[in-house]
Amino acid sequence: MRARWCVLVSLWLAACSDRVPDVFQGYVEGEFVQLAASQSGRLDRLMVQRGQQLARDAALFALDAVDEKAAQQQAQRLLDAAAAQLADLQTGKRPQEINVTRAQLDQAAAQARKSRLQMGRDEAQFRSGFVSQARLDESRAQAEADAARVLELQRQLDVARLPGRDEQIRAQSAQVGAARAALAQADWQLEQKSVRAPAAGLVFDTMYREGEWVLAGSPVVRMLPPGNIKVRFFVPESRLGAVRVGQHVQLTCDGCAKPVTATVSYISPRAEYTPPVIFSNETRAKLVFMIEALPDQAVAAALHPGQPVTVAVR
Repeated sequence: MRARWCVLVSLWLAACSDRVPDVFQGYVEGEFVQLAASQSGRLDRLMVQRGQQLARDAALFALDAVDEKAAQQQAQRLLDAAAAQLADLQTGKRPQEINVTRAQLDQAAAQARKSRLQMGRDEAQFRSGFVSQARLDESRAQAEADAARVLELQRQLDVARLPGRDEQIRAQSAQVGAARAALAQADWQLEQKSVRAPAAGLVFDTMYREGEWVLAGSPVVRMLPPGNIKVRFFVPESRLGAVRVGQHVQLTCDGCAKPVTATVSYISPRAEYTPPVIFSNETRAKLVFMIEALPDQAVAAALHPGQPVTVAVR
């Protein structure tokens, strides 16, 4: 009797470990990516069509960008001008201007030597009585003026070699920064007129034709990446405890060559039931919970939104 009981227990455990999975009906759902431009404009080029499979960063569409290109060029020219002015302040005067000042200094030095010689002769003749005091005073004044002119040109030459004042350089540096920021903004606005695919996927639909006016934020292309394909199915309240997030389930569908593995990603915390009735022991059996599962990325693209599937849960 005891041996017979052990055999029955063994058979029962084997049957439990090889339990027939629960089967539920569901359907494929897609979360579409609506691709739009942040700027308004006429649809200049539409590079994709419905049903086309695209790689990541593939060109989708472009709006006319005449104004944005002109603004970008203007911003670039303003930046070049501000940078040139800053470089001019940092380097001082040009070599040609310095050479002009140096030539004026040489001329003034020669004039100063001539004035000193003339003053020396006038002083000697004044002592001999051949030159008046007024003439001597005039020679001395001319010599002092010519010496002062030499000193002035020397200072001008020193200043010509210096860069601009610190305040001027800081102000011009700020102008360069502002021009660079304006160029970055113009570049961004121009880039917004062309939209690329954020991920690989299917072009599910296009909403505009070339030549039509597109408002800012209006979707032009609807894409369906494989990662946005999921399966929804409903489990009765009595079987909800058999399903958990992260659990693998098997999907079968018409036309599927073999079962597809999916991973449960979401279990709705809210019960759904039809028709709306007051809870009782009899109506609890009508409660169902929505569950979502993500199929393997390698085969997700073969599934289509709205396609019915059968979900097997062990």
